[in-house]
Amino acid sequence: MSGQTVAEQVATLREQGFVVARGFAAADEVQALRELSQRQLDEAQAPLEYEADLQYPGAPPSRQAEGGHTVRRLLDAYGRDPLYRAWATSPRIAGWLRECFGQQPVLSTAHHNCVMTKHPRYGSLTGWHQDIRYWSFSAQNLVSVWLALGREHADNGGLFFLPGSHAAAFEPSQFDAARFFLPDPAENQAWIERAVCPELQPGDVVFFHCRTLHAARGNASGQVKLSVVHTYYPSDTHPTPGTRSASRADVPLT
Repeated sequence: MSGQTVAEQVATLREQGFVVARGFAAADEVQALRELSQRQLDEAQAPLEYEADLQYPGAPPSRQAEGGHTVRRLLDAYGRDPLYRAWATSPRIAGWLRECFGQQPVLSTAHHNCVMTKHPRYGSLTGWHQDIRYWSFSAQNLVSVWLALGREHADNGGLFFLPGSHAAAFEPSQFDAARFFLPDPAENQAWIERAVCPELQPGDVVFFHCRTLHAARGNASGQVKLSVVHTYYPSDTHPTPGTRSASRADVPLT
């Protein structure tokens, strides 16, 4: 485990919008999740999201094109296998988030709740964005838990973050129509120059706020990168009725 206490990690999250908890998952747990994820990826077990579906830069133009069946996400991790459920509701995650929220955490099954893949060649890059851009909740206080199942760094699609961006009051004009943070305005460039990409080892976890701007490049390595990510909110926050955020039953952590 990381040398920091949970309270120190939570303080870092509140200050910079993300924090890395080193060695948060045990080696045998990581190995089991990686083997499960690789097997389900190899077998193309539904439900899946394909790179061609999103059309991010670098993705194949269609499912019929070369690389068109490159998987971006194994969807609904919580429903896929008991191993994913055990991880998503583990006492370690519940305890960390209870310290962060000051109350019971709730797992969102409508957002993230997946195994993120990043393939060489056809794994697209992801521009700067805040996850809350397409979520609908009574408060913008959600936290995502990103588990590295292998080494992650800038050149294989590791996450970049903009420290402090979760607390900034950005203007709509700083984003494009899809609510990606525009790279060209000088005021945005000043933020992007602050980008950091923490290198992760298997078992490391990044906790990050739903308003923290983050991005990822393509994967220039020769291996698929696999990560498990779930999102949580405190029990006094509620998904907005009638939206995607309220479309599935969420899971209170005990």
